[in-house]
Amino acid sequence: MGSIEGGVQVAAWLDKPGHGAVLRIREDIDIPIPKEGEVLVKLECSGICHSDVHSIYNETPMDTDIAGHEGVGYVVKCGPSVADEVLNARVGVKWQYRTCGKCEICAVDSTACPYQDNAGRNVRGTFAQYICAPVRDLTMLPEGLESKILAPLLCAGLTMYSAIAKAQLKPGHWLVLPGAGGGLGHIGVQIAASRGYKVIAIDSGKEKRKLCLDLGAALFIDFREEDIEAEVSRATGGYGAHAVIVGVGSESAYRQGFAVLRNLGTLVCVGIPGTSCQLPVTPFQMIVKGLKVVGSSCGTPAEMHELLDMAMAGKVIPQVTVYELEDINTIVEKLARFQIGGRVVLRIPQ
Repeated sequence: MGSIEGGVQVAAWLDKPGHGAVLRIREDIDIPIPKEGEVLVKLECSGICHSDVHSIYNETPMDTDIAGHEGVGYVVKCGPSVADEVLNARVGVKWQYRTCGKCEICAVDSTACPYQDNAGRNVRGTFAQYICAPVRDLTMLPEGLESKILAPLLCAGLTMYSAIAKAQLKPGHWLVLPGAGGGLGHIGVQIAASRGYKVIAIDSGKEKRKLCLDLGAALFIDFREEDIEAEVSRATGGYGAHAVIVGVGSESAYRQGFAVLRNLGTLVCVGIPGTSCQLPVTPFQMIVKGLKVVGSSCGTPAEMHELLDMAMAGKVIPQVTVYELEDINTIVEKLARFQIGGRVVLRIPQ
């Protein structure tokens, strides 16, 4: 590949987003040069999310040519005004590539910044050997965990951590997690169980049943074989769940989620079934049951550090399978068909 200065890199390149789009492994992409306040990161690995599939297939907006937003690597070059002390630091590149840090929304919660840039959406992402990123928005990572474990925490883990926080539960409360054996769900089970919440895991199959129960779920419901509403009602004394976090992109999961909420319950929207999908709830139902609906896309820097502390303590460990970057199209297809359990991490060529 040659030297960094003026060199080229390997990346999974997307010519144009669209249904069934195929990424090309290219070896001729220029290595970027860090600008004011930025650093150049050499990536070791990157997680891959279902949201990456939405972007690549043009189901959600994508205005760049390299996807990915769960990158782990080391700082190899500093841009102007960046202190050299961050050289060689282990860092994480997240979905929130940059927030403005100045607007009225950032003053309340920067995760909803209307002027944010997102890795793999409107700026180049982490399916590449190198990425430039604002040092202010990077996450400094501990050395005590493997990169393949850290990568999923940067999005899947942080997303679930923040979503669970938004549900405002107390120990002993019931939390329903559709897709509990999947990439986000299985991390959510661990976070919630460690906080003392009673998790009702919804998924299908013996392997996912064992996984969810082993990770701390109080109950597993197989949606292909059991009556979800009846089982949730039975477990909760007829009241329903205190909260439901829909982490899967499924309209039926949202319908089921509202059906199993108790009065005064909270539904947290995380999974994207399509930008045109409407929530299956009426104002009358909202009023009569006193429901709350919250949207959650990622988490704050403080939540990221709290999650890393949990991971360092062994309370949250993603179940990871590692593939090579060249396998990316196979993984995208499997994710699109919901054929992946746990998380997939792509090893970036060195």
